[in-house]
Amino acid sequence: MQEFDVVVIGGGPGGLAAAYGLHAHGMNVAVVEKDLWGGTCPNRGCDPKKILMAAVEAQGRSEALQGHGLTGTPQIDWPALMAAKRAYTDKIPSGTQGGLQAAGIANFHGVASFNEDGTLSVGDEQLNSANWIIATGQEPHLPAIDGQEWLQTSNEFLDLDTLPTDITLMGAGFVGVELAAIANAAGSRVHLVHHSDRALRAFDKDLVTDLLARLRADGVDVKLDTNITAVAPADDQYRVTTASGETWTSDLVFATAGRTPVLADLHLERINVVTTKHGISVNGRLQTTNHHVFAIGDVVDRPQPKLTPVAGFEGRYLAQTLTTCDSPDIVYPVIPSVVYGKTQLAQLGITTAEATRAPEKYHVTDLDLKHWYSYQRIQDPAARIKVVVDQDSGNIVGAAVLSSEAEQVINYLDFVIQNKMRTVDINQMITAYPTLASDLTYFN
Repeated sequence: MQEFDVVVIGGGPGGLAAAYGLHAHGMNVAVVEKDLWGGTCPNRGCDPKKILMAAVEAQGRSEALQGHGLTGTPQIDWPALMAAKRAYTDKIPSGTQGGLQAAGIANFHGVASFNEDGTLSVGDEQLNSANWIIATGQEPHLPAIDGQEWLQTSNEFLDLDTLPTDITLMGAGFVGVELAAIANAAGSRVHLVHHSDRALRAFDKDLVTDLLARLRADGVDVKLDTNITAVAPADDQYRVTTASGETWTSDLVFATAGRTPVLADLHLERINVVTTKHGISVNGRLQTTNHHVFAIGDVVDRPQPKLTPVAGFEGRYLAQTLTTCDSPDIVYPVIPSVVYGKTQLAQLGITTAEATRAPEKYHVTDLDLKHWYSYQRIQDPAARIKVVVDQDSGNIVGAAVLSSEAEQVINYLDFVIQNKMRTVDINQMITAYPTLASDLTYFN
């Protein structure tokens, strides 16, 4: 039996942030990982996706400037793009484990399972710890339909040697919309299918409608209010059938609707940790119903977006909490969310839906940016922003942005909101002009 102060289950961004932080405070720490060291984000998630998206974004900017100084749109070379992605991802597992070893942090590779006595089995190893941190994340969800066995997930998409001519994506959330943008830009015929009439439900409805219109204009076959009920082999393709009886064939079908917490192997019931279908229940200190067990990242049932920076924030919080007496509950800053593509959709702070429900408290300004200089310059065909302003203070407290530069604008506004800047404070800043940052003075 090996004894530790803290054992972290999950070697992704959240678990690693906690492990390194605790180790820096002199604690004897171990990290357990059953799959790829580094976790989903750098191996099969945001990092490789954004590498593929770099070519998509560049192509989109070039397309927008056709006839405005550029001639000829670059074509995506999928094998070369995938090689660039793999040059990054192939190094992640060994580099991550090597970093732990170099730091002197114990690490174990294998399936973790709690025993009735509260210890942990990892293969032939038996571990005991004063405290435990569960950071196992989520994995793609496969819908229960006829032919489920023929479905692939984002894991497979992000490692395709060859991009098929025709693909179907089941689910128009973050994953589905982003994979649709990538595949469409690379030349694939894309069917993006969503079960309801409301894709990307967490985002502003009007901006989602605009985004889907842009995808349709780019050639994506967007099907809302459509339930896929069966997938079956059809020669060298797959036949997709919907509840209404509509059918079509695709080379590959990907399940892109939702993710589920990775909990099955842990046997948390043996250590009295309560879970829901959305993950592990925690209190304000990220403590489970077993006060020696904590949980962070996407495996937690909480309202905050399930994003890599949030997991890292929670990991750093726990590193402080477990080494300090009487630590306060975790307080989250405003958290930006971005859907990437040629046209990006971003959001943070008070949502437009929340503001609309409280008109006595908030005011929403809806700005069409297409004719602003910054967006004329790059010929952005969809630029639009909704800014939420607190009626009493006049501070910007939320925003939703649709444009090819939304990821940059939302980060500027993150700084503004986090620092509770007033209009007068923004106007006292001198930023480089003309840039997106210099537009901030017009958003109030």
